[in-house]
Amino acid sequence: QLQASGGGLVQPGGSLRISCAASNVASENIFRFATIAWYRQAPGKQREMVAAVTSNGRTNYADSVKGRFTISRDYALNTVYLQMNSLKPEDTAVYYCNSAQSTAGWPVLGSWAQGTQVTVSS
Repeated sequence: QLQASGGGLVQPGGSLRISCAASNVASENIFRFATIAWYRQAPGKQREMVAAVTSNGRTNYADSVKGRFTISRDYALNTVYLQMNSLKPEDTAVYYCNSAQSTAGWPVLGSWAQGTQVTVSS
């Protein structure tokens, strides 16, 4: 499993960085070579892919976050980050990470772990 962390409350226009890390050694080995994606799910809405990064650094973003969010990975720490800038109230959601078959984000390859809540509000 891949565990998301770092969520919180931020004002509109603010920034936040959330992290995704492997929860155990077995996951670390998969993590190192997999495409990793961030997803989010707002109340009453379907889970959607937000951003994805391949093992060699190629990225893909949902149109709603292009130019505002940046996905990156630290190979030494086996961690994937999502830097979120110019946050909007509509970015409020629970954010999850998972390994994926491609940068489209679907299908996912792992089980879902607990996400991290991001709330954008004044």
